[in-house]
Amino acid sequence: MTLPLMPKATAVWLIEKTGLTFNQIAEFCGMHPLEVQAIADGEVAAGINGYDPVKNHQLSEAEIKRCEADSNAKLKIAPSPSPVKRRAKGARYTPVAKRNDRPDAIAFILRQYPQLTEVQIVKLLGTTKDTIIKVRDRQHWNSANIKPRDPVILGLCTQTDLNAAVAAANDRLAREGQSLPESTFVVAENS
Repeated sequence: MTLPLMPKATAVWLIEKTGLTFNQIAEFCGMHPLEVQAIADGEVAAGINGYDPVKNHQLSEAEIKRCEADSNAKLKIAPSPSPVKRRAKGARYTPVAKRNDRPDAIAFILRQYPQLTEVQIVKLLGTTKDTIIKVRDRQHWNSANIKPRDPVILGLCTQTDLNAAVAAANDRLAREGQSLPESTFVVAENS
């Protein structure tokens, strides 16, 4: 069974705001009933603020009411909403703290994925063609300090976006009848 986000804080809220039994709360939060009782007595989780599972779409009011009416009923976590699709077009904002990491990410992509076009790199990292050319030709003002680092680890793009760009570039090369570079690979997502 899937546990709610922040189980202790959720248990605190359920104890304070509902008439559910300790067993119902314990089972829903993945805790022992004695631990829930200790939370209710103030012996455990004294400084924890309650986390409202209704506001955060983990439970519905109807589900709580149903379980309050029947002490043997079990709370069921609400299905998570479908993931929000990120918009694909338009400029991408990069926080100031990560802007200095862009040349490192560009160097990594140029080395690991030479089949990616400049346009694909621009879209992927939110950079400019001029910066890509300067990094490639070692004309960048900070070229002595550029170390190729994975843009996914740096937080400049997602693994999904990188895989999609590499797959598109590989398809383009296959259509054109060119061979893929030896260093080409797509990392599988952890999901």
